[in-house]
Amino acid sequence: MRLDLTGRIALVTGSTQGIGAEIAAGLARSGARVAVNGRGADSVGRAVERLRSEVDGADVVGVAADLGTGEGAERVLAELPRVDILVNNLGIFGAKPALEITDEDWRRYFEVNVLAAVRLTRAYLPGMTERGWGRIQYIASDSAVVIPAEMIHYGVSKTALLGVSRGFAKEAAGTGVTVNAVIAGPTHTGGVEEFVYQLVDRDLPWAEAQREFMRLHRPQSLLQRLIEPEEIANMVVYLSSDQASATTGAAVRVDGGYVDSIVP
Repeated sequence: MRLDLTGRIALVTGSTQGIGAEIAAGLARSGARVAVNGRGADSVGRAVERLRSEVDGADVVGVAADLGTGEGAERVLAELPRVDILVNNLGIFGAKPALEITDEDWRRYFEVNVLAAVRLTRAYLPGMTERGWGRIQYIASDSAVVIPAEMIHYGVSKTALLGVSRGFAKEAAGTGVTVNAVIAGPTHTGGVEEFVYQLVDRDLPWAEAQREFMRLHRPQSLLQRLIEPEEIANMVVYLSSDQASATTGAAVRVDGGYVDSIVP
């Protein structure tokens, strides 16, 4: 199966590192023109150069903006008025005892993890429907379905994305635009390494720390290891293609068998 995205313009939010960077690379390899996004111009510039060096002939641009704010969204729209593939990857996470999560914490997680994606969907979906083709995806999490005790604010924000995705899929019904959520399982990124060491002994070598984290905090995983970012990216690239034209309104799992129930 050849996934050809030549001529498509893709925006991947929060894509200077981790899952987002791998998604941007996967889309570029399939021929899309990719906009890399992050808050700082320096980090965005480095990510763009890295992507150009990794992917032969990559057509990539950088858009520096804090999408956790309305002003950031306006900046992206001004620099990138047309998008065919929108991947809402931006998200924050961190462990905090449930009773210590403040109102401000809740607001911040909702602004960054949910409202940032809603703003861009609201902005780009009309153009997609007018052109009769588009792909919108939300990078959700197994934490949306199995709320983690150590970060319920994060889990709830990802649960919200499942509802947002399904709702906008209904709005786009019959237009040629598909809207889906990708339920990503525990994934190996730099940020997750730091998170793992918040929960297990920092003196453990990484291989042992990962096993201990999965044993104690993610025992449901059938994969029994962290997922690599490229494995998430592979699904996103497929859902961005013409071959995925009949998949919409779905919550597609790339969770290593972590979720023990069928997601509606």
